[in-house]
Amino acid sequence: MVKMGRTVGPLICIFIMIMDIVAGIIAIKAEIAEKKGRYMKAWIIECREPSYEAYKLGLAAAVLLALAHTIVNILGGCVCIWSKEQLDKSSPNKQLAACSLFFSWIILIIAFSLLIIGTVTNSRSRTTCGFSHGHVLSVGGILCFIHGLFSVAYYVSATALSAEEERMLNQQQKPPA
Repeated sequence: MVKMGRTVGPLICIFIMIMDIVAGIIAIKAEIAEKKGRYMKAWIIECREPSYEAYKLGLAAAVLLALAHTIVNILGGCVCIWSKEQLDKSSPNKQLAACSLFFSWIILIIAFSLLIIGTVTNSRSRTTCGFSHGHVLSVGGILCFIHGLFSVAYYVSATALSAEEERMLNQQQKPPA
Protein backbone atom coordinates (compact mmCIF):
# COMPACT_ATOMS: atom_id res chain seq x y z
CA MET A 1 0.00 0.00 0.00
CA VAL A 2 1.47 3.32 -1.07
CA LYS A 3 1.22 6.03 1.61
CA MET A 4 -0.63 9.12 0.41
CA GLY A 5 -1.91 12.27 2.07
CA ARG A 6 -5.57 12.78 2.91
CA THR A 7 -6.11 15.08 -0.07
CA VAL A 8 -4.51 12.73 -2.59
CA GLY A 9 -6.93 9.82 -1.96
CA PRO A 10 -10.03 11.54 -3.38
CA LEU A 11 -8.02 12.76 -6.36
CA ILE A 12 -6.90 9.20 -7.08
CA CYS A 13 -10.51 8.00 -6.90
CA ILE A 14 -11.63 10.75 -9.28
CA PHE A 15 -8.74 9.98 -11.64
CA ILE A 16 -9.56 6.26 -11.72
CA MET A 17 -13.26 6.95 -12.32
CA ILE A 18 -12.44 9.40 -15.12
CA MET A 19 -10.15 6.85 -16.78
CA ASP A 20 -12.82 4.13 -16.61
CA ILE A 21 -15.59 6.49 -17.78
CA VAL A 22 -13.47 7.69 -20.71
CA ALA A 23 -12.64 4.06 -21.59
CA GLY A 24 -16.35 3.23 -21.54
CA ILE A 25 -17.30 6.21 -23.70
CA ILE A 26 -14.53 5.43 -26.18
CA ALA A 27 -15.68 1.80 -26.40
CA ILE A 28 -19.27 2.89 -27.09
CA LYS A 29 -17.99 5.30 -29.77
CA ALA A 30 -16.04 2.39 -31.26
CA GLU A 31 -19.28 0.42 -31.47
CA ILE A 32 -20.96 3.36 -33.23
CA ALA A 33 -18.04 3.65 -35.67
CA GLU A 34 -18.23 -0.09 -36.32
CA LYS A 35 -21.96 0.11 -37.11
CA LYS A 36 -21.37 2.97 -39.57
CA GLY A 37 -19.33 0.59 -41.73
CA ARG A 38 -20.86 -1.40 -44.57
CA TYR A 39 -22.38 -4.69 -43.56
CA MET A 40 -25.07 -7.13 -44.51
CA LYS A 41 -26.90 -9.31 -42.02
CA ALA A 42 -29.05 -12.37 -42.65
CA TRP A 43 -30.46 -13.90 -39.47
CA ILE A 44 -27.36 -14.66 -37.32
CA ILE A 45 -24.78 -14.50 -40.15
CA GLU A 46 -23.29 -11.15 -41.05
CA CYS A 47 -20.76 -9.90 -43.58
CA ARG A 48 -19.08 -6.61 -42.90
CA GLU A 49 -16.06 -4.52 -43.67
CA PRO A 50 -13.86 -3.71 -40.70
CA SER A 51 -13.71 -0.14 -39.43
CA TYR A 52 -10.26 1.30 -38.79
CA GLU A 53 -11.84 3.99 -36.59
CA ALA A 54 -13.49 1.30 -34.44
CA TYR A 55 -10.14 -0.50 -34.26
CA LYS A 56 -8.34 2.60 -32.96
CA LEU A 57 -11.09 3.45 -30.46
CA GLY A 58 -11.41 -0.13 -29.20
CA LEU A 59 -7.67 -0.37 -28.68
CA ALA A 60 -7.61 2.96 -26.83
CA ALA A 61 -10.46 1.80 -24.56
CA ALA A 62 -8.67 -1.46 -23.75
CA VAL A 63 -5.43 0.36 -22.94
CA LEU A 64 -7.21 2.87 -20.69
CA LEU A 65 -9.03 0.09 -18.83
CA ALA A 66 -5.80 -1.84 -18.28
CA LEU A 67 -3.99 1.32 -17.16
CA ALA A 68 -6.72 2.24 -14.66
CA HIS A 69 -6.66 -1.28 -13.24
CA THR A 70 -2.88 -1.27 -12.96
CA ILE A 71 -2.81 2.08 -11.17
CA VAL A 72 -5.47 1.13 -8.64
CA ASN A 73 -3.76 -2.19 -7.90
CA ILE A 74 -0.36 -0.59 -7.43
CA LEU A 75 -1.70 2.16 -5.18
CA GLY A 76 -4.14 -0.08 -3.29
CA GLY A 77 -1.71 -2.90 -2.66
CA CYS A 78 -2.71 -6.52 -2.34
CA VAL A 79 -5.44 -7.48 0.09
CA CYS A 80 -5.80 -11.23 0.17
CA ILE A 81 -7.91 -13.60 2.22
CA TRP A 82 -6.74 -17.18 1.89
CA SER A 83 -9.19 -19.18 4.00
CA LYS A 84 -12.67 -19.19 5.50
CA GLU A 85 -11.16 -18.73 8.97
CA GLN A 86 -9.22 -15.70 7.83
CA LEU A 87 -12.39 -14.31 6.24
CA ASP A 88 -14.31 -14.75 9.50
CA LYS A 89 -11.56 -13.07 11.55
CA SER A 90 -10.93 -10.17 9.17
CA SER A 91 -12.33 -6.68 9.63
CA PRO A 92 -15.15 -5.35 7.45
CA ASN A 93 -12.63 -3.12 5.64
CA LYS A 94 -10.51 -6.14 4.72
CA GLN A 95 -13.56 -8.12 3.61
CA LEU A 96 -14.77 -5.23 1.44
CA ALA A 97 -11.30 -4.68 -0.01
CA ALA A 98 -10.85 -8.36 -0.88
CA CYS A 99 -14.35 -8.61 -2.36
CA SER A 100 -13.91 -5.42 -4.40
CA LEU A 101 -10.51 -6.57 -5.62
CA PHE A 102 -11.93 -9.94 -6.67
CA PHE A 103 -14.84 -8.41 -8.59
CA SER A 104 -12.67 -5.73 -10.20
CA TRP A 105 -10.42 -8.52 -11.57
CA ILE A 106 -13.41 -10.51 -12.87
CA ILE A 107 -14.90 -7.44 -14.55
CA LEU A 108 -11.49 -6.51 -15.96
CA ILE A 109 -11.07 -9.96 -17.52
CA ILE A 110 -14.51 -9.89 -19.12
CA ALA A 111 -14.41 -6.24 -20.25
CA PHE A 112 -10.85 -6.46 -21.56
CA SER A 113 -11.68 -9.66 -23.45
CA LEU A 114 -14.74 -8.06 -25.05
CA LEU A 115 -12.80 -4.95 -26.01
CA ILE A 116 -9.99 -7.00 -27.53
CA ILE A 117 -12.44 -9.22 -29.44
CA GLY A 118 -14.16 -6.12 -30.83
CA THR A 119 -10.83 -4.53 -31.67
CA VAL A 120 -9.43 -7.62 -33.40
CA THR A 121 -12.54 -8.04 -35.55
CA ASN A 122 -11.91 -4.52 -36.84
CA SER A 123 -8.18 -5.02 -37.42
CA ARG A 124 -8.55 -7.13 -40.54
CA SER A 125 -8.21 -5.44 -43.90
CA ARG A 126 -10.92 -7.33 -45.79
CA THR A 127 -14.59 -8.15 -45.48
CA THR A 128 -15.37 -11.10 -43.22
CA CYS A 129 -18.47 -13.17 -42.80
CA GLY A 130 -19.51 -15.17 -39.77
CA PHE A 131 -21.77 -15.29 -36.77
CA SER A 132 -23.00 -11.97 -35.52
CA HIS A 133 -20.98 -10.88 -32.49
CA GLY A 134 -23.59 -8.44 -31.23
CA HIS A 135 -22.60 -5.42 -29.23
CA VAL A 136 -19.19 -6.58 -28.00
CA LEU A 137 -17.59 -3.13 -27.81
CA SER A 138 -20.53 -1.40 -26.14
CA VAL A 139 -20.92 -4.17 -23.54
CA GLY A 140 -17.18 -3.89 -22.86
CA GLY A 141 -17.68 -0.13 -22.48
CA ILE A 142 -20.50 -0.56 -19.99
CA LEU A 143 -18.32 -2.96 -18.01
CA CYS A 144 -15.64 -0.24 -17.91
CA PHE A 145 -18.08 1.92 -15.93
CA ILE A 146 -18.76 -0.93 -13.50
CA HIS A 147 -15.02 -1.60 -13.22
CA GLY A 148 -14.55 1.99 -12.11
CA LEU A 149 -17.03 1.56 -9.27
CA PHE A 150 -15.38 -1.61 -7.97
CA SER A 151 -11.90 -0.13 -8.38
CA VAL A 152 -12.78 2.94 -6.33
CA ALA A 153 -14.45 0.77 -3.69
CA TYR A 154 -11.27 -1.33 -3.56
CA TYR A 155 -8.97 1.66 -3.26
CA VAL A 156 -11.06 3.30 -0.52
CA SER A 157 -11.40 0.11 1.53
CA ALA A 158 -7.72 -0.83 1.07
CA THR A 159 -6.70 2.64 2.21
CA ALA A 160 -9.02 2.40 5.23
CA LEU A 161 -7.63 -1.05 6.01
CA SER A 162 -4.07 0.26 5.87
CA ALA A 163 -4.92 3.08 8.30
CA GLU A 164 -6.75 0.60 10.56
CA GLU A 165 -3.77 -1.78 10.65
CA GLU A 166 -1.39 1.11 11.34
CA ARG A 167 -3.53 2.24 14.32
CA MET A 168 -3.60 -1.30 15.70
CA LEU A 169 0.18 -1.60 15.32
CA ASN A 170 0.71 1.71 17.12
CA GLN A 171 -1.56 0.60 19.98
CA GLN A 172 0.36 -2.65 20.36
CA GLN A 173 3.71 -0.85 20.45
CA LYS A 174 2.69 1.53 23.26
CA PRO A 175 4.09 0.40 26.61
CA PRO A 176 1.45 -0.38 29.25
CA ALA A 177 0.85 2.50 31.66
